[in-house]
Amino acid sequence: MLILTRRTTIAGAFATLATAAHSAPQPYRLLKDKSTVTFTFLVNGSAQTGRVPVSTADIRVDPGNLARSSAEVTADIREARTGFGPVTQALLSASVLDAKTHPVVSFRSTRIRLGAQGRISEGARIEGDLTLRGVTAPLSLDAKLSRPAGSAPDDLSELYVDLTGALSRNTWGASGYADFVADGVRIDIHAEIRARA
Repeated sequence: MLILTRRTTIAGAFATLATAAHSAPQPYRLLKDKSTVTFTFLVNGSAQTGRVPVSTADIRVDPGNLARSSAEVTADIREARTGFGPVTQALLSASVLDAKTHPVVSFRSTRIRLGAQGRISEGARIEGDLTLRGVTAPLSLDAKLSRPAGSAPDDLSELYVDLTGALSRNTWGASGYADFVADGVRIDIHAEIRARA
């Protein structure tokens, strides 16, 4: 997960643009080489981290009404890797992610809950559906939206989207190796996006 220490939030820019007329949320293109999904889980009590590249992302941002924004992200789970070969092999096996049978994992937002003042910087949550191993179940993620440091407050041409949360792998039937691997998994999605011309 990237730490956004030098990135400023765009809540102010959104507040400025809130009175502007926008007929529909604006589409953004995913910068694949700068975007990824990171997951962390415990094996015999020791943290293991894996990554899988983002395959596609349909992200739409409505500066005038952030609750109308949406995100749909997919990844090819067959490309998931951890730092240790045997752990990766077990992860992709039929009893855990079943990557051979169900290679695509996807998250589609269904609702965005903004902070008390209608800002995404005040504890926004994205509710949606995660499809994994062919099973679709609800998942709620914390959301941050920011822009590159040094960019003008009204420049929304490039944005950073960060989604974080946790899930129970048993919910999706990924319950293999239960004697060694904890049920809880932390998810961190980082996407860098650019407005479509």
